[in-house]
Amino acid sequence: MLARRGLANTEDIFMRFILRVAAPFLFATLLSTLSSTSMAKNIPVYIATQNPENMGITIARFDDSTGTLSPPAMAIETRDPAHFTLSADGGHLYMCNTGTPGGVSAFAVDRKTGALKLLNYVESKGRGPSYVSVDGSGKFVLDANYGGGHVEVLSLNTDGSLKEQTAFVQHTGSSVHPQRQNKPYAHWFRTDPTNKFALVMDLGTDQIVIYRFDAKTGKLTPHDPAFTAVTPGSGPRHLAYHPNGKWFYGVQELSNEVVAFNWDATRGTLTQFQAVKTVADTFKGPSTAAEIAVRADGKFLYVTNRGEDSVVVYSIESKTGELALVQRVPSGGKVPRYFSFDPSGTWFLVSNQDGGNVVVFSVDAKTGELTQKSEVQLPRPMGVVFAPR
Repeated sequence: MLARRGLANTEDIFMRFILRVAAPFLFATLLSTLSSTSMAKNIPVYIATQNPENMGITIARFDDSTGTLSPPAMAIETRDPAHFTLSADGGHLYMCNTGTPGGVSAFAVDRKTGALKLLNYVESKGRGPSYVSVDGSGKFVLDANYGGGHVEVLSLNTDGSLKEQTAFVQHTGSSVHPQRQNKPYAHWFRTDPTNKFALVMDLGTDQIVIYRFDAKTGKLTPHDPAFTAVTPGSGPRHLAYHPNGKWFYGVQELSNEVVAFNWDATRGTLTQFQAVKTVADTFKGPSTAAEIAVRADGKFLYVTNRGEDSVVVYSIESKTGELALVQRVPSGGKVPRYFSFDPSGTWFLVSNQDGGNVVVFSVDAKTGELTQKSEVQLPRPMGVVFAPR
């Protein structure tokens, strides 16, 4: 009897230890493991598709522990989706709807499920926008209308829906290419890191147009100088900002170049200091440069080429901002249009518009080099964006 009582007391003491001391630790460890596993396998990725049979914005789940992407599933149908962007908090998505007529759509994002809900749609003049962005205050959407050759600013309601047009500017002029530059083609529109200026890449006029931007009213006013001219026939497409706010890199669609600029945020001026080719000297076929971005750490720059069907990686010299070629890698499909980094900057997704696939690359943190890991099939993929964590 005494032996059994002693054993029971020992068991009671042990169980009390488990419940009071060990259990909370074990539960916390399990919860942490489950949370990290869940986060790793459930990063939402939004991918637009212009598949005529099933057109809209799809959603896939990215596993950042393996670099695999789940098959994209339709999140919401929308007409002629192209470029889109998420608000800083990931709560809203703003989409370019190309076509005639085109417009801009606003969606609410369910941060738990990734589901999208259409808030409203505003029709644009002309063929439709090619690029949308949100200003630094989060209160305005900027829209570059390629076909119409104009730019506009739209204010936002408190629920994230599009409210009213606060600015509209019709560009004028042309340049030397008889088919691609016979009129203005506003291709990219974004505020600078100070949110005091708004810059436009106009492919048709070979100009980077600069406006003063009023973050309180959403108004645009002409700046002096009104623009920075680039080499005739080069075709400015998109601009990427370095994290230091001092170096801007423009991808030139027609000449297949990246042009590097010093940005004076006080005067609002660009001064070119370098230009590098994006296609290999040995490549002789037709090609046009597409997307450009600087990795978040500011050490590397990435560009896609449609025709050569490649992704090109450049290192960025830390003191001068000058570019040096690091790698040229096949995009894994035809006509690489858009790309995006995952939130950690260790994975890179590129959408091959005519290849019908989205390809995943790993990113070497030290060298910036890309290594193809996996892919998923999706007809005519367009914009691709990771949801913020």
